Amino acid sequence: MAPESTRMFAEAAEAPAVVQRLLDQFPDRQDLLRVLNKQPINSVVTCGRGSSDHAATYGKYLFEILLGLPTSSAALSVTSLYDCPPHAQGSACISISQSGRSPDLIAAARARRDAGAISIVLMNDPDGPLGQYSDLLLPLRAGREVSVAATKSYIASLVALAQLVALWSEDEALLSGLSELPQLLERAWSLEWQYAEDTLVDARNLFVIGRGYGLGIAQEAALKLKETCGLHAEAFSSAEVRHGPMAIVGEGFPVLGFAGSDRAGDDVRAVMAEFAQRGARTLLIDTSTDDHLPMIAAHPALEPILMIHRFYRFANSLSVRRGFDPDTPPHLNKVTKTQ
Repeated sequence: MAPESTRMFAEAAEAPAVVQRLLDQFPDRQDLLRVLNKQPINSVVTCGRGSSDHAATYGKYLFEILLGLPTSSAALSVTSLYDCPPHAQGSACISISQSGRSPDLIAAARARRDAGAISIVLMNDPDGPLGQYSDLLLPLRAGREVSVAATKSYIASLVALAQLVALWSEDEALLSGLSELPQLLERAWSLEWQYAEDTLVDARNLFVIGRGYGLGIAQEAALKLKETCGLHAEAFSSAEVRHGPMAIVGEGFPVLGFAGSDRAGDDVRAVMAEFAQRGARTLLIDTSTDDHLPMIAAHPALEPILMIHRFYRFANSLSVRRGFDPDTPPHLNKVTKTQ
């Protein structure tokens, strides 16, 4: 199988066009504010599983850094299994889903809306029942996604969160960066990462490191390596990995890092340098130099989107080289309906 023949490759390659379509058809600021100003919002709760929850991690940093809103991830079982009603007045509930069909996600969104939260739903399937429980529905417009491994829909989730926050906060620098994002994604797709494939083709375990805006894509990258490559990967922030996990990083242990141009990226670079001194096999995706795996510098909040786009091409190719079919991982389905 050639890497370029997979659905994962084709769908990930569509991301620049998906992002352009999403930005072109996104609600304008006044439409957003009519919903967001219904009541004072003093916190955000996110609802999602898998890749959608990793997108929510990215959103957490946007909401807390650019809007000053404390943000947490809902434990969906609290409503779906324990039937415990939330106290949600004064909050925004951000639900993220490809299909909008998972029962526990629907239950959580419905319960929070009934309890007084403003419900915002990011969803790719326009017919998903989750949309019934939204005050503001933001279609991801990624189109049909056949490969079990989500790619373009995940990138659309990140962009929708960034555009929402940019309009909400009137952040002109972020809005300008978003307008340039489709072209930057095209450039990022073609960057040379062959060395990373060669390094991990026989690996069995690795750490994936990010921080700040990049933590959510580290989580997503670790999931995709498990899902498509049969490779056990754990994601950590560059701060958290310095605690217990640090102990097992030694000679030959693979570590993949995502380092942007902000202070969080500096911390990732620092911990990766420490791992390299121990003899670890370090792979650093770095906006500051071409000495590692090259990446394009952009607005710091948007660099992770460029990184994960190129990573998807890498994961697809690595999967094929390791003898897997990235479109049909074992034991998985496209839509996962958890209770």
